[in-house]
Amino acid sequence: MLTELETFSTIALYSAMIVYAIAFVFYVVDLANRSGDAEVSAGSASSASAAKAAGGGGTATLVKAGQKGAAAAPRSRWLRAGFALTVLGFALHLTATVLRGIAAHRVPWANMYEFALTATVAVVGIFLIVQFFVDLRFLGTLVTGLTLVFLGVAKVNYYVAIVPLVPALDSYWLVIHIIVAVLAVGFFTLSFGLSILQLLQVRRQTHLKAGQTQSLAFMGGFPNQVRLEDLAYRLAIIGFAFWTFTLIAGSIWAEAAWSRYWGWDVKEVWTFIIWVLYAGFIHARATRGWRGTRSAWLNIVSYAAVIFNFSIVNVFFKGLHAYSGL
Repeated sequence: MLTELETFSTIALYSAMIVYAIAFVFYVVDLANRSGDAEVSAGSASSASAAKAAGGGGTATLVKAGQKGAAAAPRSRWLRAGFALTVLGFALHLTATVLRGIAAHRVPWANMYEFALTATVAVVGIFLIVQFFVDLRFLGTLVTGLTLVFLGVAKVNYYVAIVPLVPALDSYWLVIHIIVAVLAVGFFTLSFGLSILQLLQVRRQTHLKAGQTQSLAFMGGFPNQVRLEDLAYRLAIIGFAFWTFTLIAGSIWAEAAWSRYWGWDVKEVWTFIIWVLYAGFIHARATRGWRGTRSAWLNIVSYAAVIFNFSIVNVFFKGLHAYSGL
């Protein structure tokens, strides 16, 4: 029975990866169409300016805008299709994760392979839930692309057979600590994506001022850099709250497992480094007036520390938290 459930989990995972890959293609096509829309928009604006100079451009501008809206609407089907496939991929992904847990008779996050499954399903799940509050479907390319990469690496390099929990992990704190950690990573990932787009939007505006109207044309349909920065900041604050609880819960768990709250283990140190980086990002923007590209780069560096913590510290550094299973 255990072998069958693990087989079904693997099938569901491969199916999810295929669906995510197709969704990624749809999102990329949507981006390509945004470039086309921007080109049409730029051409329309130039035509409108010329017509206005000739003395009769008002009506022509309205007609052009209407035509542009009519032409752009069908192209959004790519985005809708990509999002629908992301929902399907998430359902398969969640099924693979749950089946792994049922087969193991425990929560599915006891080694690197299971960490990857759970963390990526949290990222996609948060991406889907956030849509009820703010439309971030334009992050679909990043979310599906990163998820595909991490799942592929996890399956090829991190996969291990199901084994019982080591004594230090056999605690209810495993559930609490890891759940809040993966929720934090989910919000940090979306915040990271928004900061990347913010930098691209700033670059696009710089090129537009220089008269390079075709540079990064696909960014024309995205929110402006101020809105992107604001959204990245808000999501980082939510992630920071979860990460703070992760740090606290980890210390309490460490006292129960090893009779000390803090021991300067490499994993503990990197968890604290990530906390300091995000605290610095939030503090610098809120009280020191760090805005624009400085704020975006600090957010990106903070997320890079999260990835380093997961992919390098967990695998290559030894310590009390060496539970990669590799």
